[in-house]
Amino acid sequence: MRLLVTGGSGFLGGFVLAEAARRGHDCVALARSPSAARRVAARGAVPLEGDLDDDAALTGVFASARCDALVNLASLGFGHAPAIAAAAVGAGLGRAVFVSTTAVTTALPARSKAVRLAAEATVRSSGLAWTILRPTMIYGAPGDRNMCRLLALLIRARRGLPGVGLPVVLPVPGGGRSLQQPVHVADVAGALLTAVERAHAAGSCYDIAGPEPLTFTELLRASAAAVDCPVRLLPVPLTPVIALTRGYERVSRRPRIRAEQWQRLTEDKSFPVDAARRDLAFAPRPFADGISEEAAALGLGPSRVPSPRLSVNGLP
Repeated sequence: MRLLVTGGSGFLGGFVLAEAARRGHDCVALARSPSAARRVAARGAVPLEGDLDDDAALTGVFASARCDALVNLASLGFGHAPAIAAAAVGAGLGRAVFVSTTAVTTALPARSKAVRLAAEATVRSSGLAWTILRPTMIYGAPGDRNMCRLLALLIRARRGLPGVGLPVVLPVPGGGRSLQQPVHVADVAGALLTAVERAHAAGSCYDIAGPEPLTFTELLRASAAAVDCPVRLLPVPLTPVIALTRGYERVSRRPRIRAEQWQRLTEDKSFPVDAARRDLAFAPRPFADGISEEAAALGLGPSRVPSPRLSVNGLP
């Protein structure tokens, strides 16, 4: 199958392009800059110059790719969905898989929630043979936006201890009782490609998560174990942490963390994956295995034999 991929130069895109090549698909990847074109070419895709902000040109760009299906990895949180869906229809790309996020289920007034839900509604009414995948927090390799930071923090804290064997003390805002269900990036890529390949997945929306929910405390302990870092978890009240973070947001041009992220820690993020198991042969790896693989890939933990499902060929 010949696939048109948006977002191929990103973190998930690298795994999708590698898995697509392994399965024998040809990929054309939209690239808005020379650096993005170089990245997707290095990952085995044919770069296609185009910009999701250029609505008028997008149909022509999509049509020039001469593809069978669209794999949209580009975020649905920036308002591009109407243009992407219209361009896919205009280019005759009847089959399309879109990546959304389980974050649309939050009860918080998140800024991008309404945009993402509107994007999903646009996809559903587009006339495409669509499938929507909603991953939870994606982790598993250098470049993820969450676990890489945590693992590096644990290593720095361990190195700063005055004695061998002393535990790193980690403050845990909110007590760490809320549920998390991270999903490995390679497992997400596999589900995406299977969704494209299976026509019966059209017209369905799937939650894509790890095999079982963990408490935030269990997630922290598994991460610490992956880098051989003894930890002592110290529950702290969430309210002052949120207040301090809001103050930080007001004075920082590019805050690295926002109050909303702390608030999300109090929400249970637990999602059934039965439908994805049934329709997409989805078999996500346990978090303890995936985080150990990530630690090994980062050179932060003991070397371990990676899962045969993890493929990093062609990735930076």
